[in-house]
Amino acid sequence: MTNQQTRRDFLSTSAAFGATALFVNPGAVKASRSANEKLNIAAVGTKNRALANINGCKTESIVALCDIDSDFLDITGKDYPNARKYRDFRVMLEKEEGKIDAVLVGTPDHCHAPAAAMALRMKKHVYCEKPLTHTVYEARTLANLAKENNLVTQMGTQIHAGNNYRRVVELVQSGAIGDVKRVHVWVPAVYNQGVFKPAEKPANVDWDLWLGPAPKRSYSSDVHPFKWRNFWDFGTGGLGDFGCHYMDLVHWALDLRGPEKIAASGSPVDPISCPDYVVADYHYPSRGKKPPVHLTWYDGGKKPEILKTLKDKNGKPIDPRSGQLFIGDKGMILSDYSKHTLLPTDKFVDFTAPEESIPNSIGHHQEWINAIKTGGATTCNFDYSGALTEAVLLGTVAYRSGETLEWDAAHLKVKNSPAAQSLIHKEYRKGWTL
Repeated sequence: MTNQQTRRDFLSTSAAFGATALFVNPGAVKASRSANEKLNIAAVGTKNRALANINGCKTESIVALCDIDSDFLDITGKDYPNARKYRDFRVMLEKEEGKIDAVLVGTPDHCHAPAAAMALRMKKHVYCEKPLTHTVYEARTLANLAKENNLVTQMGTQIHAGNNYRRVVELVQSGAIGDVKRVHVWVPAVYNQGVFKPAEKPANVDWDLWLGPAPKRSYSSDVHPFKWRNFWDFGTGGLGDFGCHYMDLVHWALDLRGPEKIAASGSPVDPISCPDYVVADYHYPSRGKKPPVHLTWYDGGKKPEILKTLKDKNGKPIDPRSGQLFIGDKGMILSDYSKHTLLPTDKFVDFTAPEESIPNSIGHHQEWINAIKTGGATTCNFDYSGALTEAVLLGTVAYRSGETLEWDAAHLKVKNSPAAQSLIHKEYRKGWTL
C-alpha cells in the first residue's frame, strides 16, 4: 500500500469508530439457518492453537484448511478428510467465498489481521486467536469491519469462558472490595531475545507465504513453527502473548477501554527481537462514577513488591507465579486462571459472595457457533477484544519508543510522540493488504 493510501485508510477507520456494547455483538445477526444445521467453516492455520480451534468447532463442517506447512496440513487433513486444502489463505477465501459461513484464524500474530479482514469484508463470521492483531491500528480496523458488516466475532481468549473469571467480575462489580483504583497483573513468561539463524528451508514450508505482510527475510530455523513470538516482525513478546489473557479479567471487571497514559520499561530495546521482560504502566480515566485506574503489567519473572506483604489464612506468605491483584478501598482480590482469594483473609471470614449473575459459558467456541446460528451474543467480540488488544499493544509501543504515551483513543493518535505514532501501524510487504 502507498503512504497516501495508508493515511487515508487510517483516518477513515478512526472516524468510523464509535462506542458499542461491551459484551454483546455489534448488532444481532438474524438466524439464517436452523440451530441444528451445521456451519461451513474454513480454517487458516492447522497446528498448535489453530488446531485447538478447529477441534473446538468439530461439531460443524470443516470444509477447507489452509497452512503454509504441508506437513501440518496433511496431518490435520487426515482428521478432516472432506476438507479442501490450500497453502495461501487469500486463494482459499477467494475460491471458498460462496461455500463458507465462517473462518477460523490461527496464524502467527502478523497474519491475523490480513486474514481476518479479508474474511470480514466477504461478510464471513470470524474467530481469531489472541492477540487479535499485530498492531493497534489493525485491531481498530477489525472492530470496525465486524460492526459495519454486522458479523459474529470472537477472539480466542478461551480462559474468558472459565467460571473463575466470572466470579471475580461479580465480586468486583458488586463492590465487595470497594472502589478499585490500583491493579497489578503479572506472568512468569520469559521470552529470550531471538536471533535469526539462517538455515536451509525445509521442503514442507512455503516461507514467502509464512512471512506474509512482514519484511522479506531469509528462512530461519529459530522462527517457524513457534519461536516467532521472539521477533517484532511477527509477534510482541510476553506482553502480546499473555496480556490479552490476564488483562482481560481487569478490563472486564472494571469496564476498561482506552488508557490515556502508558509507560513501559524492560530489558534493553532491540529493533529486531522482543525483550526478556517488560513492566508497563497503564492509566485509565474515570468512567462515570467509577474512579481512574492504574494498572501495572509485569512479565519475564518480574512481580509487584506488594506481593511480599500478603499472607494466607494460616499466616504464610503468598507468592503466586501469575495472577491479578485488585486493590480496593475495602480490601483486595488475588486471582489467577482457576481461583481467587479475598484479602486480608481475616476481614472476609464471614463474607457471603454475591449471587451469581453472569451465566457460566457453554464453551468459548460454542458461544461463537451458537451466536452465528441464533443471533445471540459472544463475550469476546471484536469490539471488546479489539479495545483490549489495543491496550495490550500500546504497552509494547511505549516500551519500543521509550516514551510515556499520551493516548487519544478516539483518533488512534499518540499526542506527544511522532516516533511512537509510527509504531501504531506498519507497512505491509507488496502483495499483502489489510
